[in-house]
Amino acid sequence: MEEKKTLLNTTLQSRSVVDTVIDVIISSIVRGELKPGDKLPTEMELSRDLGVARNSIREAVKILEAYGVLHIKRADGTFVCDTYNQKMLDPMLYGIILQKDTWQDFIKLRTVMDIGTLYVVLRQEDTEAEINRLKGIVGKMEAAFARDSFSVDEIMAYDEEFHSVIAEAAGNIQLVNITDYITRITIPSRKKTVEKIVNLKEADNFISLHNQLIRVIEEKQFDQIEKAVLDHYVYWKEK
Repeated sequence: MEEKKTLLNTTLQSRSVVDTVIDVIISSIVRGELKPGDKLPTEMELSRDLGVARNSIREAVKILEAYGVLHIKRADGTFVCDTYNQKMLDPMLYGIILQKDTWQDFIKLRTVMDIGTLYVVLRQEDTEAEINRLKGIVGKMEAAFARDSFSVDEIMAYDEEFHSVIAEAAGNIQLVNITDYITRITIPSRKKTVEKIVNLKEADNFISLHNQLIRVIEEKQFDQIEKAVLDHYVYWKEK
């Protein structure tokens, strides 16, 4: 009978010991051998069963705790986190930061996310509350543009809130978290885009593009989703 492969009988590969211990623990969680809320074997047990020094186990656990994957209860042991933590996405953020000139990839990613999100939103039975919130945000945006002086950061804040509401309308917390995450990592390029819109005096068109998205949701225009999203990022693509 084939022996079941678990956390305690995984053979480590010849790479960084700490990195490999991290991979073993993560793989065990992904395979369901460790579930949210489960307690990990003790540091001594992991050291013995994986055949590595206890300080390597300790370092791997500390890294996974920093990423929000594990939680250490001093008197009870180490547990797999059972709630979402923003820190879980930080390793991906660090990897993206290290890459150069990737804003075009961000546009593609955000475009795919927005198109998919709108398809989900349009299938929701009741989006009246979210539509009213979106209209209110656009109203605030218009009022800001109409003033003699306004800040780019203020317009960006309204735009971020607008897209967060659309994500919320999908009724999926994971989608909200990922949308907010993508918003975080695209702040620099989006700020330059808003500055360009202001300099070109394109505020009316900027408002119109937001209203176009509202119409797509309100009238359930499935056939207009892709066009509305692509139109919405026309200034960003021309960065």
